[in-house]
Amino acid sequence: MARTLYQKVFDLHVVREVADNQYQLAVDLHLVNEVSSPQAFDELRERGLPLAAPHRTFACADHSISTGGDVRKFDDLLCEAQVQLLGRNTQENEVTYFDPMKGLHGIIHVVAPEQGLTQPGMVIACGDSHTSTHGAFGTIAFGIGTSQVRDVLASQSLIAEKLKTRRIAVEGKLPSGVFAKDVALHIIHRLGAKGGLGYAYEFCGTTISGFSMDERMTLCNMAVEGGARCGYVNPDETTLVYLRNRPYAPGAATWEQAAARWLSFASDPEAYWDDEVVFHAEDIRPMVTWGTSPDQSVPVDEPLPDLAQAGEEIDGWRAAMDFMGAASGQSVMGIPIDIAFIGSCTNGRLSDLEAVADFLRQSDRRVASGVRALIVPGSRNVREAAIAQGLDRLFADRGFEMRDAGCSLCCGMNADKLVGLQVCASSSNRNFRGRQGSPMGRTYLMSPVMVAAAALAGKITDGRMPEPGSGGHK
Repeated sequence: MARTLYQKVFDLHVVREVADNQYQLAVDLHLVNEVSSPQAFDELRERGLPLAAPHRTFACADHSISTGGDVRKFDDLLCEAQVQLLGRNTQENEVTYFDPMKGLHGIIHVVAPEQGLTQPGMVIACGDSHTSTHGAFGTIAFGIGTSQVRDVLASQSLIAEKLKTRRIAVEGKLPSGVFAKDVALHIIHRLGAKGGLGYAYEFCGTTISGFSMDERMTLCNMAVEGGARCGYVNPDETTLVYLRNRPYAPGAATWEQAAARWLSFASDPEAYWDDEVVFHAEDIRPMVTWGTSPDQSVPVDEPLPDLAQAGEEIDGWRAAMDFMGAASGQSVMGIPIDIAFIGSCTNGRLSDLEAVADFLRQSDRRVASGVRALIVPGSRNVREAAIAQGLDRLFADRGFEMRDAGCSLCCGMNADKLVGLQVCASSSNRNFRGRQGSPMGRTYLMSPVMVAAAALAGKITDGRMPEPGSGGHK
């Protein structure tokens, strides 16, 4: 019987059905961080329970870690305690820890793929909502709460319901200056922040098959922002090329066998999807959010929508516009910014930094006066690769500050935070109130290149049309 990838992987991992549409699901890979794991480890300790499979658990300190260049220095005692406790918990339980003291750290959703831990056909869980990132490799990957972190540590399984599947095809070639982030925001804009509730999203089509693994990770990372429990892309030759020779990937002796098995998980052409949607790449333009939810967005060259179009969402739209100081018919272009942030598990990979560098080379302009521009690599490996290419020198010359690896300004759980009424152009994944540390700060989501364009102009602008000359020098 023809099946989707989701159905194949889910069925393979069912231990038993415990209630109607409630299954005990085996977990192949468990990723833990310093924020959602402390209580889980404490509960196991109190009950005298060992980890069921410590070799399947891997840890990173990413949310609270300092990006200032010295991982031993913290501006917050809670952050310091969380990172130190993760080190102790992993050591006591023989869990592999990508230790910041050894320069191995980064955002777990960047580190795990680059280490080859994320492999097609897996069920992956992590106490972080953006675990959906790993679906780019053809996995079922989703975020879990602290109580489920405890359950996975104790049993290497969890309780999950079987989801419906929605096939989202994107066909054609993206216009110049349009990126995977724009595709993600476009889909969320069209389907809504709650449109994916109860669904797993399967991303496909000629646009997606032409994406690099980094671009696929950006897209799947944002699936959860559209309400989907997870999102995935079928594994193909691009997946295999990425994984070959990664530290935790199969070696030469077993590679062909593993590769054939991975490819077999791809959805069958005759499979049934509960819903199918098609988007055309040529219709997608650079997107910018205007509100406090990722679906509240517009193409950069279009005005904000009329409240009359909001329907049932009118109260949410009105509250978002009031908070953002926005109004129907207003343009997002020209909105002044204070902070430009390039990074996060959405857009902190080397290719994101390379795209920004390519954009900066189009002129000799510098970051506008009064704007602080941060570039935060998603992992120490990404940072070192950028330095090897000389990108750090280019960024510094243009007024950008390249920091150490970590979640940084995405989540407001470390020293990198908005202050007061600061306005941020951000390549991260959430524009919720208070998300970036200040309850009054305003966040506009966009692609890394669009963030760079805003940093140079001192305001939101269209990254497809860099202003000529060398204006904007400090």
